[in-house]
Amino acid sequence: MRELTHRPDVKMPSLLAGVRGPKEFLVFMLAGAAYAVELARIREIVSPPLLTDVPRAAREILGVCSVRGLLVTVIDLRRRLRLVAAEATRTSRILLTETQSGEAIGLFVDEVKYVIRLESSEIEVAQAVLGGDLSDHITGIGRAENQVIVILDLMSMTT
Repeated sequence: MRELTHRPDVKMPSLLAGVRGPKEFLVFMLAGAAYAVELARIREIVSPPLLTDVPRAAREILGVCSVRGLLVTVIDLRRRLRLVAAEATRTSRILLTETQSGEAIGLFVDEVKYVIRLESSEIEVAQAVLGGDLSDHITGIGRAENQVIVILDLMSMTT
């Protein structure tokens, strides 16, 4: 594995554009690896309710559910990122967010861990360290206290 290094010739993605100081991210687990999304984009974290299957839905759509009367489409992030599928456990959670059009979306994750603050200097641009079509879902790689965290782009996850 090659070492992650800062590349001043590569501009930071819009995730950090115009941001001064640290930015907060919600860290969660998928298939044993740490991932994160912008905390400000997460409305709520819920335990998985009973899901209703949606016929002919995309493979990564687990189904729909109602959260306090709001219809939520639930996406399995493992499937979206082409990771090995797994059954829900007692630590599984759904991260509630919205699409640009205001539709409620739930992101199914293995376990929610904590909130972390990262400076822009602690985040490597995705295009600088990744290749292939999965980099469309990844904004960058965060490094803090000897931990590597894959930072996901919620906009690409919810479209």
